[in-house]
Amino acid sequence: MAGNAFEVKDDARRLRRSAIAAGCFVGLIWLVWLVEFTVDLRRFGVYPREPDGLIGILTAPLIHGSFKHVFSNTLPAFILGTAFLYGYPKSAAVGIPAIYLGSGLGVWLFARSSYHIGASGLIHGMMFFLFVIGVLRRDRLSIAISLIVFFLYGSMVWGILPAEPGVSFESHLFGAVMGVILAISLRNRDPARVKKQYDWEEESEENGDNSRSFR
Repeated sequence: MAGNAFEVKDDARRLRRSAIAAGCFVGLIWLVWLVEFTVDLRRFGVYPREPDGLIGILTAPLIHGSFKHVFSNTLPAFILGTAFLYGYPKSAAVGIPAIYLGSGLGVWLFARSSYHIGASGLIHGMMFFLFVIGVLRRDRLSIAISLIVFFLYGSMVWGILPAEPGVSFESHLFGAVMGVILAISLRNRDPARVKKQYDWEEESEENGDNSRSFR
């Protein structure tokens, strides 16, 4: 029981750290949005195929055009970021920066000529990563995260298609592509959790062994 209590505390500590890290990112995008009251930052978005637009690969996910825009990205960024960091800490060290940068690079290379801003490319990438890697790994934690993510944000699948004018579906699309690629390539980077075994399960196994020994 002491070992199980330690594992529970370790899980809680890791979940707390993951939530704090995701919360810091969310806090940063809100801070940048407050700055936008005094300075127009849209010129720091990704502008495809223009050298000046390359800076947006780094800055665009932090910039949002309206309160509705930043608000709609807040909860998904926090939940998906926390799930990513908690479920796949080793993969997250590679996967999150790769989605962040890779989705922006895809937009710069192939998207329509306009300023593309917002964290939705990163959000779509994390959602697709978490769902696909759960399908590939099929351990308990991965399946649980995959199902929760799909239940909450499965409708994001439609976001990769052209729909609403003024919405960068390209950011969604390239984020999703990066998420799928990284889920496949990083699926074995984090070891599967060891299945917890409680005292009553051990007793049950012992009783089962004893019952078989009398046959």
